Amino acid sequence: MDTAPSHGRAGTGTGTQDAGETRAAQAGGPIRILLVDNDPIVLDSVGRFLRAEGHHVTTASTASEAIRCTAAGAFDLAIADVGMPDRDGFIFLAHVRESHPHTAVIMVTAYGTMESAVEALKQGAFEYLTKPIIEDDVRLAVRRAVQHQLLAEENRRLRRALGDRQLLPTIISQDYRMAKVFELTEAVASARTTVLLCGESGTGKSLLARAIHARSPRRDGPFVEVSCGAVPDTLLESELFGHVRGAFTGATADQQGRFAAAEGGTIFLDEVAAASPQLQIKLLRVLQERRFEPVGSTRTVEADVRVLLASHRDLAEEVKAGRFREDLYYRINVVSIELPPLRHRAGDIPLLAKHFLE
Repeated sequence: MDTAPSHGRAGTGTGTQDAGETRAAQAGGPIRILLVDNDPIVLDSVGRFLRAEGHHVTTASTASEAIRCTAAGAFDLAIADVGMPDRDGFIFLAHVRESHPHTAVIMVTAYGTMESAVEALKQGAFEYLTKPIIEDDVRLAVRRAVQHQLLAEENRRLRRALGDRQLLPTIISQDYRMAKVFELTEAVASARTTVLLCGESGTGKSLLARAIHARSPRRDGPFVEVSCGAVPDTLLESELFGHVRGAFTGATADQQGRFAAAEGGTIFLDEVAAASPQLQIKLLRVLQERRFEPVGSTRTVEADVRVLLASHRDLAEEVKAGRFREDLYYRINVVSIELPPLRHRAGDIPLLAKHFLE
């Protein structure tokens, strides 16, 4: 690869930095990088380029040597070749993930096969590069890794600050994307703001809604969850707002709705896109005026309820297609939190596997 002149810092010491804190997370300045490759040309050219970028670089030509380096001090980032003469690069990756979980690892392969890239991500690599290594690719990957470290450390700081009142004890993640989700959750929890949770089915929207409620001033009130897609459209209005005796066939007694049951607490409307156009009008009113009427009644009920909503559909596209009211969409989209699917945070898979095994 083309290399820049070696005018940057040439520090190669390992130091005694605490493995729980990374230099990147502490200051955002030059970071400590461990470069592992059995090709001396790569070690020289990539090492000189990274030092010219201002980083502190330690080099190792075998996986065993690299493991000894990590035992002597912490690194913000490791860039390691998959093919090693003594041990497979994935063995080094496993060691780092186990012993230094706050160190990001970028794996390098000479083959560039999709199989090796996927395997690296499955085993917890932050990213992968292919040979021949391009300077711009290295620069971008390092920049992304630093940002990952900063977000991850901020997430850890928030969790330490919360102490026993842990923010999301049921959501297992160390991914930088989820760190942003945690920050937004903490920011909106104390407000009464309506929050829209977006993401595919199974990404944890219900867990996040419960976490927002648990961190809110309404934590001692009820948390009521309604899956709008699981209730027949003809019954959903009654389910939400209740009904009075004789309101429809089979209504033999007054029935309290979920909004009334959530009084003083939080109601979570999952899959809100399933609501009919008529029901969407009533939802808009209860969000705007905090009041509603049970089905079949003229009595207006005040609603002291915080409303959280979720959808796996793209509501903006639903609005364009005429299936969802535009005014309701803008009313509920005050704060939006997007939950990434697990395939976009493959580094969490070992954590989840360990959690479920335990």
